[in-house]
Amino acid sequence: MASDRRYYYFEEDDGDGEEEVEWLAMEADEDDVGLLEEDDLHLRLPDDRPADCWAITQESLPAAQQQDLSMVMNLLNIKQHLARTLLIHHRWKMHCIYDHLDRKGRDRMLSEACIILPKNSMSAASSTSVTCNVCFEDFSMTDVSTMDCGHCFCNDCWTEHFFASINTGNKQIRCMEVKCKAICDEDIVRRLLSLKYPAASKRFDLLLLESYLEDNDSVKWCPSAPHCGRAIQVGTGERYCEVACPCGVSFCFNCAGQVHSPCPCAIWEKWKAKGHGDSDSVKWILANTKSCPKCSKPIEKNGGCNLVHCKCGQCLCWLCGGPTGREHTWDSISGHSCNRYKEENGDKVDTSRQQMQRYTHYWDRYNIHAGSYKVEQKDLGPAVEEQVKKLELNLTGPKMNWDGSWLAMAYQSLLASRQVLSRSYAFAYYMFGGGEVKTHTSERASLAVAQNLFEDRQEQLERHVEHLSKVLATDLLGLPEEEIVLKKVEIANLAKIVQAICGQLYRCIQDELLPLLVQPMNIAAYQPDGPDKAKEFIGA
Repeated sequence: MASDRRYYYFEEDDGDGEEEVEWLAMEADEDDVGLLEEDDLHLRLPDDRPADCWAITQESLPAAQQQDLSMVMNLLNIKQHLARTLLIHHRWKMHCIYDHLDRKGRDRMLSEACIILPKNSMSAASSTSVTCNVCFEDFSMTDVSTMDCGHCFCNDCWTEHFFASINTGNKQIRCMEVKCKAICDEDIVRRLLSLKYPAASKRFDLLLLESYLEDNDSVKWCPSAPHCGRAIQVGTGERYCEVACPCGVSFCFNCAGQVHSPCPCAIWEKWKAKGHGDSDSVKWILANTKSCPKCSKPIEKNGGCNLVHCKCGQCLCWLCGGPTGREHTWDSISGHSCNRYKEENGDKVDTSRQQMQRYTHYWDRYNIHAGSYKVEQKDLGPAVEEQVKKLELNLTGPKMNWDGSWLAMAYQSLLASRQVLSRSYAFAYYMFGGGEVKTHTSERASLAVAQNLFEDRQEQLERHVEHLSKVLATDLLGLPEEEIVLKKVEIANLAKIVQAICGQLYRCIQDELLPLLVQPMNIAAYQPDGPDKAKEFIGA
């Protein structure tokens, strides 16, 4: 039986806390059996939650930084500059601080970060003057400053030391004592600089603020151009995720490049570098050259004669590409006849041309889906938006909830899955024989099985995406209301199926294929709604 009608239902919340059951019908091909389990149709996708991400602006940066500083100050009962030193040491990773505190204890953790807790300051009763070991002058107690480590120098020497450090861009200024690694108190730095170098004092505060962005593994600048002025902060441990800045730019948080899942960052960089110049060159070479049967280098024919000479000394027939002798008469070429069709010898396959053809295969499919995405975004998007508006205005029947969101959501699923399809060909080119990505030799059998699974998922996704694109292009306004109800069922089902297959494709890559690579790689988790939307950070 070529086709079988299956029925599934999805529970939807109508917004009033009551659930209504909507029956959905779909056509399931026999080829899909085993690929899409019933649980998949209920969208049991990877258990990945959206990353907790925030957009930080120049105005909200102080509040964002102070939030983390206050947490550490309260946790360890230390001063602000010590909390900042600890956070910078751990790249502002709070989970690392909690982990080190639990395993090593407070004192050892602080010591490893070169943090010295304040010692008792020098008693005024014990001495009325102090000798500065930098300028070797004697000063009263009011003209010297002592850091947490207990080292004391005159205020003039401290000031010049602070000024020189800030001019080199150093935000963590260490004590002047030889071999002392203690970080100077921020309050003392500000107080002394403001008396003689007020501009340097402001520069110091700016450097401290910027450390929250420059030294923080959980924060990346938005790569928008011109720059929107925002940095994106993600939750702890969310290195491999894709985020969307409020300015509209989406990017991979790990490499700060364009969104590219399900392709790992390293493979995507290789694909981009190869695609900048190779695609047109490869197509020209395939169309205008023959490969030498001896050295495999491409040869261009620049005359009318079909006996072509390669630089390596080999001659070949331009008609068939086969090797020949060097001489030919009016009616034949020495040692060659190619008017009769012959099966190619497998041992003489032109490997270089095969590689070019293989690249063209993946590049064409990558490019075609990327082009379809642009067309659907430009032409189909406005058409869907117009249909949503008109449906909401013209249809009020009791059988449907005409909010139009189902149509808009299906369109977004189409765009997201189209991009996934396009980039899956870039991944496949390198994963399955590109030569530049190495797999463990002991896992060749596993690679073959995983490749079949991947290509099955890819083929199923391709088929359903094209179906969804075709259905979304239907003019719903010209149909009777009963047929619109059926179209809604079909479109809603297709969108859910496409999302489910995307989730399966991601799981196949993450769980079955990437573990086979010699170089460890990861991909961002699949999010049906696209990159995680960053919210504007608002301080307490």
